[in-house]
Amino acid sequence: MNLITELRERNLVQDMMPGTEEQLNKEMTAGYIGFDPTAHSLHIGSLLPITLLMRLQRAGHKPYVVVGGATGMIGDPSGKSQERNLLDKETLQKNCDGIREQLEKFLDFDSSKPNAAVMVNNYDWFSDYLFLDFIRDIGKHISVNYMLAKDSVKNRLETGMSFTEFSYQLIQGYDFYYLHNNHNVKLQMGGADQWGNIVTGTELIRRKGGGEAYAFTCPLITKSDGSKFGKSETGNVWLNPDLTSPYQFYQFWLKLADEDAGKMALSFSFRSVEEINALIAEHNSAPHLRKLQKSLAEELTVLVHSDDDLAFAKKASEILFGQAPLDILRSLNEKQLLEVMDGVPQVSAQKQLLNDGVDLITFLADYKIFSSKGEARKMLQNGGVSINKEKITALDFKLKEEHLLNGRYVLVQKGKSNYTLAIFN
Repeated sequence: MNLITELRERNLVQDMMPGTEEQLNKEMTAGYIGFDPTAHSLHIGSLLPITLLMRLQRAGHKPYVVVGGATGMIGDPSGKSQERNLLDKETLQKNCDGIREQLEKFLDFDSSKPNAAVMVNNYDWFSDYLFLDFIRDIGKHISVNYMLAKDSVKNRLETGMSFTEFSYQLIQGYDFYYLHNNHNVKLQMGGADQWGNIVTGTELIRRKGGGEAYAFTCPLITKSDGSKFGKSETGNVWLNPDLTSPYQFYQFWLKLADEDAGKMALSFSFRSVEEINALIAEHNSAPHLRKLQKSLAEELTVLVHSDDDLAFAKKASEILFGQAPLDILRSLNEKQLLEVMDGVPQVSAQKQLLNDGVDLITFLADYKIFSSKGEARKMLQNGGVSINKEKITALDFKLKEEHLLNGRYVLVQKGKSNYTLAIFN
């Protein structure tokens, strides 16, 4: 498989060193991407570099993952408007361990295979490197003028940049030099904002070692409105199910705007380009069916989580957006129910209200689910009120303890898609 040809078809090549494509077509090549351990989980912003390493391995090449235990202490200035907080060693180690565990889900680390993935931590080769030795051995090969010309530096000169951050590109450049010399890594990949740091590495390899090194970057993924990709209403979309549930992850992809869905499918899906283009055409003929978003949401939920998680996410989606029966709602445990109801308005009430049953119309008005008893009664008469997904028409209906889900919750539905979760304590 010609990796670069496929990446071009997916609009995933921005900058590339001369000779890179020829090197990849000539032989199995070791290539790497670095991940800064700013948190103990990666997020959707990291998914493109992850899939890039997966495509590299599937094309027969050898992927290296560099977890930045050392560079994480410095902070990459690329794309940042201000210096970020520096992390202590204990936090960095915890974050590195979490990232290592996640990446093992995506890459084949079976050492019996010639192109098995390898994971390394750059703290291992920096921890004993004395500062004076580093600036003497490495710093003399890269001029200050060369470093100042990088966009990641120029963009920060007006607002100020510490020497700590200024040194980042030299340290990342040494990563490439070290991997080239000790692991025969000839390629570095990354996002377009990493180009300056990457070519510092290729320059260091050329000037200090006289070797050949290659690189390419992908365009930064943005949404059609220009905003940053990977954020939801609640913040980052994480790959860790404890931080972003599989249901929320599934919903993120399902809610993609039509104008973004095709671009994201080409970037993230492992379907062939021909299949994706056919799916885009099918989607454009009936966009209201959202086939493209559903396909991508299903594929990526399985990739990042599991088949079981996808099944739950689809079942959960049916509860809020479909005609799921009561038995499906009752099948959810408390944790799953609260995941599904994330973002749904909530009201709290005393469980003792249910001892003798509470008049539904009174409850709906008293807890401001409806503005008045009259509005609640009218909606009830018109079949617009459901309790736990079951339509209620009786004006004398009483809420009782038997209606509780997981012993605490009642889902009130007003109209087609307005929900309130009543919590009884």
